[in-house]
Amino acid sequence: MARILSWFFGFLVLPATAFAEPLILKDPKGDDRGWGKLSYPTGAEYTRGAFDLVGVSIREDGDDVVFEVELAADLTDPWKSKDWGGNGFSLQFVQVYLDLDGKKRSGEKKGVPGSWVEFGPDQYWDKVVLISPQPNSKVEGEVGAKAPYLKNKVVLPSRTEARKRTIVARVPASALGGKPQKSWGVQVLMLSNEGFPAKEDILARKVNEIEGEHRFGGGCDGFGDPQVTDLLAGPAQGADAEGPAQEKLLSGYTCADEPKGAKLVQLPFVRL
Repeated sequence: MARILSWFFGFLVLPATAFAEPLILKDPKGDDRGWGKLSYPTGAEYTRGAFDLVGVSIREDGDDVVFEVELAADLTDPWKSKDWGGNGFSLQFVQVYLDLDGKKRSGEKKGVPGSWVEFGPDQYWDKVVLISPQPNSKVEGEVGAKAPYLKNKVVLPSRTEARKRTIVARVPASALGGKPQKSWGVQVLMLSNEGFPAKEDILARKVNEIEGEHRFGGGCDGFGDPQVTDLLAGPAQGADAEGPAQEKLLSGYTCADEPKGAKLVQLPFVRL
């Protein structure tokens, strides 16, 4: 009887530990066109697929949470990021937004300055992991100068590295308030790293009306268009329908000559 009870109670606690398995989120390949009209810069560094998000894995590893962001093309380092403290990739700037408490209007509504997005009224974000090729000191300086109110909400990886087509970022679980929970809401935005950003943006490359050597096209020359090439849409299972769903999400903006007149897109979270 003791052996049976031991087996039974051991079985009951399995759901509490099952989340040690990684969370796998997927995105369809070939939808790195933002709202359907975004075009890549003309510079040779910006290879097709370099900003095409195809998969995200979130897993526990001891006291850390590991984020793995997979792209459709191999990571490259044309600007030799290792020379200025980077981690073997130069082009991408990934923002992982987390809704930790699931409470309406709890947290931040607008994305990190430079993303030009916001989140729906019932799903604000509590933490954002900024995965940049820039050294942490550079990112911290940008946040401190342009968005000091986000100081306690921005989380920077303790280690970031490029592995073929995957960016791997390690974050202390304590910085996220604990290990991953199935109740979390997750949204992952793919942007382009900009070493010399506009005064109102944090390390994000601009999208203009017409593409240029180092500028994406298909947006506007004012303010309001999202600086996002790709994100998670729908249930994030990689279905073909998630491409059009993304385009619909990102197309709901209105540009203006000044930031205050712009209407930003409202994004949802993927609920796990």
